[in-house]
Amino acid sequence: MKRSLINQLIDEAIEFVEGRGLVLPPFAYWTPEDWQNIGEDQRELVDNMLGWDVTDFGSDDFEKIGLLIFTFRNGNFNNKEKYPKPYAEKLLLVGDGQELPFHFHWSKMEDIINRGGGNLIIQLYNSDENEDFADTDVHVTIDGRHTIVEAGGFVTLKPGQSITLLPGQYHRWIGEKGTGKVMLFEVSTTNDDTRDNRFHSAGDRLPTIEEDVSPKYLIFKDYKNYVNI
Repeated sequence: MKRSLINQLIDEAIEFVEGRGLVLPPFAYWTPEDWQNIGEDQRELVDNMLGWDVTDFGSDDFEKIGLLIFTFRNGNFNNKEKYPKPYAEKLLLVGDGQELPFHFHWSKMEDIINRGGGNLIIQLYNSDENEDFADTDVHVTIDGRHTIVEAGGFVTLKPGQSITLLPGQYHRWIGEKGTGKVMLFEVSTTNDDTRDNRFHSAGDRLPTIEEDVSPKYLIFKDYKNYVNI
């Protein structure tokens, strides 16, 4: 992904969520220089991958396959004594017609909540012993109601609706074409995007960045190159 596109997408995300009354924390607006000057007392932001993330899953076509994320809070798989928080909260923005490829999590349980905008179409499978698609019914909870979905079946989350996804459940979603950008929230157990994603056939979870311009914001992949603590 080009850095100029990442800058543009984050600018558009800020405008979108602010237009819907969502107030982001101060670090959502930090420049690379701000990140370079943080102190030890803000190490949690870096260690727990808080802030922006943008990925095209190696597709080189973000509008078709991609996701924009802002992580508000998170625990830490690697240092539970220092960071005992057992939960995470994220903002996820899905474009009109944009796809998130099939994946599951070995550890994370998550609620995906449609907070407004368009409809989200989710396709579901269980994973089998070889981490492939299983031909078995998928049991999920939608707004507190136990729901059975056939293997490869679809559910649609309209604004205000939510679904609970368990570890090992493959899910793929698409912003329903013609309904607009979708503003999702994810409330989950502790998340680590470097070690708890099993993608079925997609490319890399973290983007390869072409530095065609200077970064206006950082994504968590950048922290190691800018943060000095």
